Amino acid sequence: MLVCGIEIILLRTMADYQYIELSMPEPACNALHGAGMIGVDTEFMREKTYYSQLCLVQFAVDRHYWCADPLSADNLQTFWDAILQPAWVLHSGRQDLEVVQQSAGRLPGELFDTQVAAALLGYPPQMGYANLVKELFDVELAKSETRADWSRRPLSEAELSYAAEDVIYLLPAYEKLCEKLDAAGRLEWAKEDSADLLNPALYQIDLDSAIDRVKGARNMRGHARRTAVLLARWREQRAVKSNKPRQWILRDAVLLDIAGRQPGSIEALNSIDNISPGMVRRNGDELLAMINECRDGDDDYQPPSRPDEEQKALLKKLQKAVVSRAREIDIPAEVLAPRRELTAALSGDRELRVFRGWRQDLIGTDLSRMLD
Repeated sequence: MLVCGIEIILLRTMADYQYIELSMPEPACNALHGAGMIGVDTEFMREKTYYSQLCLVQFAVDRHYWCADPLSADNLQTFWDAILQPAWVLHSGRQDLEVVQQSAGRLPGELFDTQVAAALLGYPPQMGYANLVKELFDVELAKSETRADWSRRPLSEAELSYAAEDVIYLLPAYEKLCEKLDAAGRLEWAKEDSADLLNPALYQIDLDSAIDRVKGARNMRGHARRTAVLLARWREQRAVKSNKPRQWILRDAVLLDIAGRQPGSIEALNSIDNISPGMVRRNGDELLAMINECRDGDDDYQPPSRPDEEQKALLKKLQKAVVSRAREIDIPAEVLAPRRELTAALSGDRELRVFRGWRQDLIGTDLSRMLD
């Protein structure tokens, strides 16, 4: 049935089994409007598109569990208005938030990520939801539908049950983790780190970083590097505009081959291994123009410099300090300060997470002294 402009399927849990009703004893919107906090998960597909296709939104309100079908409605505005009001509990929520930002154009006002919270209690930083549920509740979740086609309709009862399990334990996990965090004096840490995920900038397309998604581009120099950067930006723009995977536009290997060989004609471009004749026919002149632009420029374009021996020694010193502090407080070192942040700090970046909030107090101040 349609509620809040979207088809809702209510799922209940009774003893050791679930059953699915297509009618609801109470409107989901009313439950959402009265909720202070809800558990949320999403299912989406991205194999054939640039943007993730939102296929299902599962949410838990108290002990009621719903699967909402976003493919059943043309306009989801009313649904988003309702579900974005309460605070959200997610597990490893960055991808879920990305697809919500794309679909709704906004994010919830408050968030708690159970994966983030678990890491602050010493659990592995990338601990999966099933492993967390097993650890906290000694419950084994089903794994049979991990490769389901969530865009297909109708979804089977097994698929819906699998999807519902992803939210059934979220609110109990939140309560249990909060209890442990509070006892350890780390509840505010979890709230702070979870809130970082609500920064809309995380989910914006960054053309300047397109080259970072080209496997093998890091070691290129000179004209080849300049060309690879331009080609990566061009590919990203094309992928966004057409909503197609970037590899469908131009494969990494082909992009690097073009950048390395610097073809100067359509004939030479056609000789590139695995390049699509259609690509050359439609975009050959544009590709050659980018190559010529780079060839005519100065041959001094280099990727970001790697640390010299002195910087490498300092990096090891920073890492040693982080590892030592992380052991003292029993959390993974990469949660306290990952290597990429320490490397960025060597280049003078002080806008890093390690230099603010609870990390600043625990290790950031010490690292700043070592860097000065």
